[in-house]
Amino acid sequence: MPYHHLLLIDDDDDDQEIFLTALEKVSKSVKCTTFNNAKEALEALINKEVEPDVIFLDLNMPLMNGQQFLMEIKKIDSLKKIPVIIFSTSSHSGTIELTKELGAHDFITKPDKFDDLINILKPLIN
Repeated sequence: MPYHHLLLIDDDDDDQEIFLTALEKVSKSVKCTTFNNAKEALEALINKEVEPDVIFLDLNMPLMNGQQFLMEIKKIDSLKKIPVIIFSTSSHSGTIELTKELGAHDFITKPDKFDDLINILKPLIN
């Protein structure tokens, strides 16, 4: 299913910029909202300030980490059906398994190469 409005939650500004640049290479029409803080993103979702088709979620963040965010969003009827794709530097099988058990739709390990990120995003957007 192609996504048209993405939400990226990642506390690393450089990772956000790389993601947004790759996304622009894939599609000029897709919209992406970003948050550096999972708590603020959760509040915006609850208040319907942002209504994404999919959420890309980093795991390692202060205040509220990705797993905590995932557990919280899955408790809220109006939000629990939004697919959450973990987008993390981790590639540990235990972490991947746990996030899927918590309701993650998919798990993508952040690639080292920019072109690899473009190739990851293409089938999700087009």
